[in-house]
Amino acid sequence: MKINWGTAIVIAFIGFISFILFFVIRMSTNHRAHHDLVTEDYYRAELAFQDEIDDQNNATKNSVNLTVLKQEAGLLVQFPSNLNYSKVKGTVSLYRPSNKKLDFDIDLKLTSAQILIPDNRLLDGRWDVKVSWKYENESYLFKDKITY
Repeated sequence: MKINWGTAIVIAFIGFISFILFFVIRMSTNHRAHHDLVTEDYYRAELAFQDEIDDQNNATKNSVNLTVLKQEAGLLVQFPSNLNYSKVKGTVSLYRPSNKKLDFDIDLKLTSAQILIPDNRLLDGRWDVKVSWKYENESYLFKDKITY
């Protein structure tokens, strides 16, 4: 049987379409390629984004910026020394972009002007740190990306 150029083009199209369909089906059923949204309530969180911007601006305007330091014992979050740390209420959220099962929150119950996140809770790699707190009826927010 002799294959002419018309038959060869049809075979090439069928081969190409089969190749594309194979990869589409494989990627849509592969659990390793499954990625979730950053948060479960993405759209509701997006509506509150302006509040986050305002809280970050409050921190800049009132000069109450935090510092995050990597130490042997863990991650140290330092609050400004001019604050009465017993009046600080809020949370520290650590978000792991590569695995949402590693995300965790810590309530702020300060006994000094700093809080230490233990080394055993943090794996090597990138973390997004978000500290939201209230002090004297003002809301503040600090965000940072660190590599631990």
